[in-house]
Amino acid sequence: MKFTKKERQKLLLDTLDKTPFITDEHLAATFKVSVQTIRLDRMELSIPELRERIKSVATHSFGEEVKSLPIDEIIGEIIDIDLDKQAISLLDITKDHVFARNGIARGHHLFAQANSLAVAVINDELALTRKSTITFVKPVKAGDRVIAKAIVVSSDMQKNTTLIEVTSKVENDTVFVGQFSMYRVTNS
Repeated sequence: MKFTKKERQKLLLDTLDKTPFITDEHLAATFKVSVQTIRLDRMELSIPELRERIKSVATHSFGEEVKSLPIDEIIGEIIDIDLDKQAISLLDITKDHVFARNGIARGHHLFAQANSLAVAVINDELALTRKSTITFVKPVKAGDRVIAKAIVVSSDMQKNTTLIEVTSKVENDTVFVGQFSMYRVTNS
Protein backbone atom coordinates (compact mmCIF):
# COMPACT_ATOMS: atom_id res chain seq x y z
CA MET A 1 0.00 0.00 0.00
CA LYS A 2 1.33 3.41 -0.94
CA PHE A 3 0.94 6.27 1.51
CA THR A 4 0.84 9.98 0.90
CA LYS A 5 3.72 11.90 2.42
CA LYS A 6 1.47 13.21 5.18
CA GLU A 7 0.12 9.71 5.99
CA ARG A 8 3.61 8.21 5.91
CA GLN A 9 5.00 10.87 8.25
CA LYS A 10 2.16 10.33 10.72
CA LEU A 11 2.74 6.57 10.62
CA LEU A 12 6.47 7.21 10.99
CA LEU A 13 5.86 9.22 14.16
CA ASP A 14 3.54 6.51 15.53
CA THR A 15 6.04 3.76 14.69
CA LEU A 16 8.97 5.59 16.30
CA ASP A 17 6.87 6.33 19.37
CA LYS A 18 6.23 2.59 19.81
CA THR A 19 9.66 1.35 18.70
CA PRO A 20 12.23 4.16 19.00
CA PHE A 21 15.19 1.89 18.18
CA ILE A 22 14.01 0.85 14.72
CA THR A 23 16.50 1.49 11.90
CA ASP A 24 15.93 3.70 8.86
CA GLU A 25 16.41 0.61 6.69
CA HIS A 26 13.63 -1.24 8.49
CA LEU A 27 11.36 1.81 8.26
CA ALA A 28 12.08 2.09 4.53
CA ALA A 29 11.16 -1.56 4.02
CA THR A 30 8.00 -1.16 6.13
CA PHE A 31 6.77 1.87 4.18
CA LYS A 32 8.15 0.64 0.82
CA VAL A 33 10.19 3.79 0.23
CA SER A 34 13.91 4.51 0.02
CA VAL A 35 16.11 5.02 3.06
CA GLN A 36 16.72 8.56 1.78
CA THR A 37 12.96 9.24 1.89
CA ILE A 38 12.84 8.11 5.52
CA ARG A 39 15.82 10.33 6.34
CA LEU A 40 14.16 13.31 4.67
CA ASP A 41 10.92 12.61 6.58
CA ARG A 42 12.88 12.46 9.85
CA MET A 43 14.61 15.74 9.05
CA GLU A 44 11.30 17.47 8.28
CA LEU A 45 9.81 16.12 11.50
CA SER A 46 12.97 16.99 13.52
CA ILE A 47 13.47 13.34 14.48
CA PRO A 48 17.13 12.52 15.16
CA GLU A 49 18.91 9.53 13.67
CA LEU A 50 18.84 6.21 15.52
CA ARG A 51 22.14 6.66 17.39
CA GLU A 52 21.01 10.04 18.74
CA ARG A 53 17.59 8.63 19.75
CA ILE A 54 19.32 5.82 21.63
CA LYS A 55 21.77 8.16 23.36
CA SER A 56 18.93 10.48 24.33
CA VAL A 57 16.88 7.66 25.85
CA ALA A 58 19.92 6.18 27.60
CA THR A 59 21.10 9.50 29.03
CA HIS A 60 17.68 10.58 30.23
CA SER A 61 16.59 7.17 31.45
CA PHE A 62 19.73 5.57 32.80
CA GLY A 63 22.41 8.26 33.21
CA GLU A 64 21.46 8.88 36.84
CA GLU A 65 20.98 5.18 37.64
CA VAL A 66 24.30 3.74 36.53
CA LYS A 67 26.77 4.22 39.38
CA SER A 68 29.74 2.04 38.53
CA LEU A 69 30.92 3.93 35.42
CA PRO A 70 29.94 6.97 33.37
CA ILE A 71 27.17 6.24 30.85
CA ASP A 72 29.38 7.40 27.97
CA GLU A 73 32.01 4.75 28.85
CA ILE A 74 29.60 1.88 28.25
CA ILE A 75 30.26 0.05 25.00
CA GLY A 76 26.94 -0.09 23.19
CA GLU A 77 23.82 1.76 24.22
CA ILE A 78 21.87 0.74 27.33
CA ILE A 79 18.20 0.37 26.51
CA ASP A 80 17.04 -1.13 29.81
CA ILE A 81 18.54 -1.52 33.26
CA ASP A 82 17.36 -2.69 36.68
CA LEU A 83 20.40 -2.37 38.94
CA ASP A 84 21.63 -5.57 40.55
CA LYS A 85 19.11 -7.55 38.48
CA GLN A 86 19.43 -7.18 34.71
CA ALA A 87 20.42 -4.84 31.88
CA ILE A 88 20.18 -4.77 28.09
CA SER A 89 22.34 -2.92 25.58
CA LEU A 90 22.63 -2.79 21.83
CA LEU A 91 25.65 -2.35 19.62
CA ASP A 92 25.44 -1.75 15.88
CA ILE A 93 28.43 -3.38 14.19
CA THR A 94 30.01 -1.10 11.60
CA LYS A 95 32.90 -1.62 9.19
CA ASP A 96 35.15 -0.14 11.90
CA HIS A 97 34.36 -3.14 14.14
CA VAL A 98 35.24 -5.87 11.62
CA PHE A 99 38.32 -7.39 10.03
CA ALA A 100 38.82 -5.99 6.52
CA ARG A 101 39.66 -9.36 4.96
CA ASN A 102 36.52 -11.26 6.02
CA GLY A 103 34.02 -8.74 7.44
CA ILE A 104 33.75 -10.57 10.77
CA ALA A 105 33.54 -8.49 13.94
CA ARG A 106 36.62 -8.45 16.14
CA GLY A 107 35.90 -10.35 19.35
CA HIS A 108 37.07 -7.60 21.66
CA HIS A 109 34.09 -5.46 20.63
CA LEU A 110 31.60 -8.15 21.68
CA PHE A 111 33.57 -8.76 24.89
CA ALA A 112 33.70 -5.01 25.64
CA GLN A 113 29.93 -4.66 25.19
CA ALA A 114 29.26 -7.61 27.52
CA ASN A 115 31.88 -6.60 30.09
CA SER A 116 30.79 -2.96 30.30
CA LEU A 117 27.16 -4.09 30.66
CA ALA A 118 28.21 -6.41 33.52
CA VAL A 119 29.92 -3.45 35.20
CA ALA A 120 26.98 -1.10 34.58
CA VAL A 121 24.39 -3.41 36.17
CA ILE A 122 26.27 -3.35 39.51
CA ASN A 123 24.64 -0.97 41.99
CA ASP A 124 27.89 0.27 43.54
CA GLU A 125 30.39 3.06 42.96
CA LEU A 126 33.10 0.65 41.84
CA ALA A 127 32.83 -2.65 39.99
CA LEU A 128 35.74 -4.54 38.47
CA THR A 129 35.90 -7.76 36.51
CA ARG A 130 37.66 -10.44 38.58
CA LYS A 131 37.29 -13.29 36.11
CA SER A 132 35.38 -14.04 32.94
CA THR A 133 34.58 -17.14 30.96
CA ILE A 134 33.47 -16.35 27.43
CA THR A 135 32.37 -18.25 24.37
CA PHE A 136 32.03 -16.84 20.88
CA VAL A 137 29.19 -18.91 19.45
CA LYS A 138 28.72 -17.48 15.98
CA PRO A 139 30.43 -14.85 13.79
CA VAL A 140 29.01 -11.33 13.74
CA LYS A 141 29.27 -9.17 10.61
CA ALA A 142 29.09 -5.50 9.70
CA GLY A 143 25.47 -4.35 9.71
CA ASP A 144 24.46 -6.71 12.51
CA ARG A 145 22.83 -5.33 15.66
CA VAL A 146 24.04 -7.12 18.78
CA ILE A 147 21.63 -7.13 21.71
CA ALA A 148 23.36 -8.08 24.97
CA LYS A 149 21.41 -9.05 28.08
CA ALA A 150 23.11 -9.23 31.47
CA ILE A 151 21.44 -11.12 34.31
CA VAL A 152 22.71 -11.05 37.89
CA VAL A 153 22.89 -14.70 38.92
CA SER A 154 24.15 -14.30 42.49
CA SER A 155 25.76 -11.86 44.90
CA ASP A 156 27.89 -12.47 47.95
CA MET A 157 28.04 -9.18 49.83
CA GLN A 158 30.39 -10.69 52.45
CA LYS A 159 32.98 -11.26 49.72
CA ASN A 160 31.93 -8.24 47.63
CA THR A 161 31.35 -10.40 44.55
CA THR A 162 28.58 -10.74 42.02
CA LEU A 163 28.19 -13.32 39.26
CA ILE A 164 26.64 -12.05 36.04
CA GLU A 165 25.72 -13.96 32.88
CA VAL A 166 25.64 -12.09 29.60
CA THR A 167 24.09 -13.45 26.42
CA SER A 168 24.48 -11.53 23.18
CA LYS A 169 22.23 -12.15 20.20
CA VAL A 170 21.86 -11.01 16.61
CA GLU A 171 18.20 -11.26 15.77
CA ASN A 172 17.33 -14.46 17.69
CA ASP A 173 20.68 -16.20 17.25
CA THR A 174 23.06 -16.35 20.21
CA VAL A 175 26.50 -15.09 19.16
CA PHE A 176 28.30 -14.66 22.50
CA VAL A 177 27.91 -16.02 26.03
CA GLY A 178 29.89 -14.89 29.04
CA GLN A 179 30.02 -15.34 32.79
CA PHE A 180 31.55 -12.44 34.67
CA SER A 181 32.66 -12.67 38.28
CA MET A 182 32.65 -9.06 39.46
CA TYR A 183 34.35 -7.44 42.44
CA ARG A 184 32.31 -4.60 43.90
CA VAL A 185 33.08 -1.96 46.49
CA THR A 186 30.24 -0.43 48.48
CA ASN A 187 30.86 3.06 49.82
CA SER A 188 28.34 2.78 52.63
